[in-house]
Amino acid sequence: MVPEAAVAPGAPGHYMRGMKRRLDFTDHRRDLGDNRYVYAVVSRRARGLSIGINLNPDKVCNFDCPYCQVDRRVPGGSATIDLDLLEQELDHLLALTHGGLWAIPPFDTVDPALRRVADIAFAGDGEPTSPPEFFEAARRVQMLRDQHALKVPIRLLTNATLLQRDRVQAGLAYIDEPWCKLDAGTEAYFQLVDGTRFPFNRVLQNLRALAKQRPIVIQSMFLKWEGEPAAAAEQDAWLARLSEILEDGGQIQEVQAYTVARSPADVRVQPVERPWLEDLAERARKLGLKVEVYAPAAG
Repeated sequence: MVPEAAVAPGAPGHYMRGMKRRLDFTDHRRDLGDNRYVYAVVSRRARGLSIGINLNPDKVCNFDCPYCQVDRRVPGGSATIDLDLLEQELDHLLALTHGGLWAIPPFDTVDPALRRVADIAFAGDGEPTSPPEFFEAARRVQMLRDQHALKVPIRLLTNATLLQRDRVQAGLAYIDEPWCKLDAGTEAYFQLVDGTRFPFNRVLQNLRALAKQRPIVIQSMFLKWEGEPAAAAEQDAWLARLSEILEDGGQIQEVQAYTVARSPADVRVQPVERPWLEDLAERARKLGLKVEVYAPAAG
């Protein structure tokens, strides 16, 4: 354990000074000392510690999902990305992975079963591909990952709205695994659960195009809205969208079907029960897909 007095502001130990809160998947606050861009969370889907890259410190997003946990009532920072600072923050954290990471707060509170660095993930407080610095940030992250000989994938958690842009396509060359959001099967439900007027067909086109180039992971959040889960017709439509990707020659590495795990932005959102999610997942498996379910255990 590093003595508190020895922990400088901005170092990981500064994050937990004065408190001993367990670092787990129920708490995804994206702060780590004085870091602006690099954070670390325990991810239930990555099954370990995910080193996050937040390219949206201004908290601007082209979606306004009612299940989002980002507190947008508190103003964010500058939209301009200081790439040198990002590199410095990531280099410092990756250096800790060579020894002693799990003895330093807040990492010393992680459950022993999850004490593994699982990935480096572009996620954060908005759509990671939206800043113009995405390409260069992705290049530098891959460079640092390789310099530190950290054998983990670089992942991109994306809503797939901007994948058609040339600079985003160029940045994808440095991404090992694109994790792409697909929360709905119809335009109307897409607008409801993702809080956007962005054309749903553009998202679907981007998913089909990327899946034809390389395997993708589909991440699908299912919820109850005002006490009701997605209707049967909406479930059928979601399955149909997956089928269309496959029929178009796309590769889906895995589907992650999950529900709300933390307090959402909108009180009308509640988690679905695990049996409901398992039933839908089983229907997706009949399409030949690998489907992982992340939900509370059935009671």
